[in-house]
Amino acid sequence: MSTVDAQRQPHLRLKISSASTLAMLALMPVPAEAQDDDEGALETRVTLGPRLAPSFPGSDRVRLRPYVNISRRRGDQRFPFRAPDENPSRAVYDRGGLSFGPVLGFVGKRSRDDVGGLDEVGFTVEAGVFTRYWISPRFRLSAQTRQGVSGHRALTGVIGADYVARDGDRWLWSLGPRLTVASRRYAKAYFGVTPREAAATGVAAYSPDGGLHAAGAVVGVQRQLSRRWGVFGYTKYDRLLGDAADSPVVDRFGSRDQWSGGLAVSYVFGRRRK
Repeated sequence: MSTVDAQRQPHLRLKISSASTLAMLALMPVPAEAQDDDEGALETRVTLGPRLAPSFPGSDRVRLRPYVNISRRRGDQRFPFRAPDENPSRAVYDRGGLSFGPVLGFVGKRSRDDVGGLDEVGFTVEAGVFTRYWISPRFRLSAQTRQGVSGHRALTGVIGADYVARDGDRWLWSLGPRLTVASRRYAKAYFGVTPREAAATGVAAYSPDGGLHAAGAVVGVQRQLSRRWGVFGYTKYDRLLGDAADSPVVDRFGSRDQWSGGLAVSYVFGRRRK
C-alpha cells in the first residue's frame, strides 16, 4: 500500500463538540420534577453514548461525536419515538399526529489538509424547520429544511419515513428511507473545485449543481433492560448521488458510501404514580 493510499484509509478522529452538545440539550425537552397530579408522575429518560459519523460531507473518514436524547412521559404514557438520525428540535405544535417547529443541524469542519489543499469549509451550524406526521400508529413521514448560518451557508433538506414497531417501552425498533437534497451553493462548497484550486492542487476543476444529493436508510433499536436501565443502537447508510457522487473531490479524498452509527445507554429518572 502506498503512502497516499494509506492516508486515504478511513480513520477515527476524536472530536466532541461541546457547543453542539449544549445546543442539542437546549432544544430538547427540559426535565421537570416528578409530581403527583391527575395526569400521573413524570419520568425522564436520558440516553447518552458515542456515535461515529463522516468528518464532513463526502469524507471517507469518521469522527467521534456524542449521541444525546432526552425524552419524557407522564403516568402510563409511552416515551415518544425519536428517529436515530433526528436533529435537535422542539415542537411548537403537536396535535392529531402532526407536529412542526424549529430544528438545528451541525456539520463538521473540512480543513485544507483533508482534501489536498482545497479550500476549507468551516464548522457549520444549520437552522431550519421540520414537520412530522403519523399516518398510522406505526408509520411516520417527516421533512426538514435547514440553512447554514456559518460554514457552508447553504440550504439543505431531508425527506424521510419511519416504520416503528414496539412493545410499550420494553423494546422498540425502527427502519426508514432518507432522501437528501442540497442547493448548488452546498454542492460547490463540498464537491466543487474552482479553477484557482485546480491550478494550486492539480485536482480537476469541477462545478456541480444542486438537487438530489444522497439516498439511504437508517435503522435503530431500543431495549429496556430493567426499570431504570436500557440500551440503544443505530446504523445509517447514505449513498451520494448525481454531481456529488461524480466529484473529483470524492474520487480522490472521499467515498460515495457514507456510514454512521452509535451505541448508547439510557437511564430513567423519576417515579411512576402508584
